[in-house]
Amino acid sequence: MRIVIVGTAYPLRGGIAHYVSLLSQTLIRRGHDVKIITFKRQYPKFLFPGKSQEESGDIPAWTNESSAPEIIIDSINPLTWRKAGAVAAAFKPDLIIFKYWIPFFAPTYGVIARTAKRITRKFGKECKIAFIADNVLPHEKRPGDIMLTKFAFRAVDQFIVQSESVERDLKSLVPHAKFIRLDHPIYEIFGERIDRSEARKKLSIPDDAPAILFFGYIRKYKGLDILLRAMPRIIESLPDIRLIVAGEFYGDVKEYRSIIQELRIPAKNLVLATDYIPNDDVALYFSAANVAVLPYRSATQSGIVQIAYNFDVPVIATNVGGLAEIVIDGISGIITPDATPDAIAEAVRRYFQQSMEPQLTEGVIQEKKKYSWNTFAEGIEKLLVPQ
Repeated sequence: MRIVIVGTAYPLRGGIAHYVSLLSQTLIRRGHDVKIITFKRQYPKFLFPGKSQEESGDIPAWTNESSAPEIIIDSINPLTWRKAGAVAAAFKPDLIIFKYWIPFFAPTYGVIARTAKRITRKFGKECKIAFIADNVLPHEKRPGDIMLTKFAFRAVDQFIVQSESVERDLKSLVPHAKFIRLDHPIYEIFGERIDRSEARKKLSIPDDAPAILFFGYIRKYKGLDILLRAMPRIIESLPDIRLIVAGEFYGDVKEYRSIIQELRIPAKNLVLATDYIPNDDVALYFSAANVAVLPYRSATQSGIVQIAYNFDVPVIATNVGGLAEIVIDGISGIITPDATPDAIAEAVRRYFQQSMEPQLTEGVIQEKKKYSWNTFAEGIEKLLVPQ
């Protein structure tokens, strides 16, 4: 099968770039010809809240060795969209897969898909368009989202959804959409966990201190403020606890600093690494933690769970979107009934006071067996089997 993947890829950074690389490598290992088409400019600087859109340092080992991405797409230059569509069509693909997550890219993806289909027909070939929909509509909604999303989705032959939450959203927007459900695979690019004592030594965390981890880009919907407001309650029961915050701010850092000052959270209880975490350092933070905490206000699924599972780390998460489909309450983590400081504090206290880590860690080890890249690739291969 000849497959084009359109989405974020190295040298751009972040979870979607990791996802595209792992998917392409898996498909290549399974005997498919794969081309990746990616962005030369993903966001204009004035729309990008982080410090850099690109990886730094040497080329990471997890990048695709067999199929270097073609860097074509400028998200605000329609001429590059048509060029990307032409390049995709010239590959004579059986399938073009788009990694879709926000309506900002809907015009880009819609034009690329339509251009590629029109040109491949001229070659006497028909290619299918599939969207891996991380979200149907974004967490942070804006005017025009539905209109833009519908424009892109009208070019799609088949959707791939990764949670019931996204499935429901898709059915509400496109009632007769064709879709399959494939679970989000584990992120395997960050290596093995390291010795906890070694990791804690590097972060100046005592071996016997309980430690919780908030990891990833810091955005409003991810609820770091909720977790910070839970900290005084948690410290009452667990005075030596450490909250590790590892990730770059995608918003106003002043809000979070003011919460820390307002609540007088002691400095000894916080380990703040609030820059982008290089891939080589991800293992350090997960290995140091007893549990990852996702106090999200909204979600569809979360790649952070799949990183935690890679390191056999249980997860405390709120009952929003598809999180409870992956974090199995009492098996691989704890699901809180509400996204509130009280609910988060109670879950963290229960986790440590009831010594739940060994039991839930074993649950993670068993649960993550479901989430292999080969299983995901098998689902993609079925898209071209006549129904």
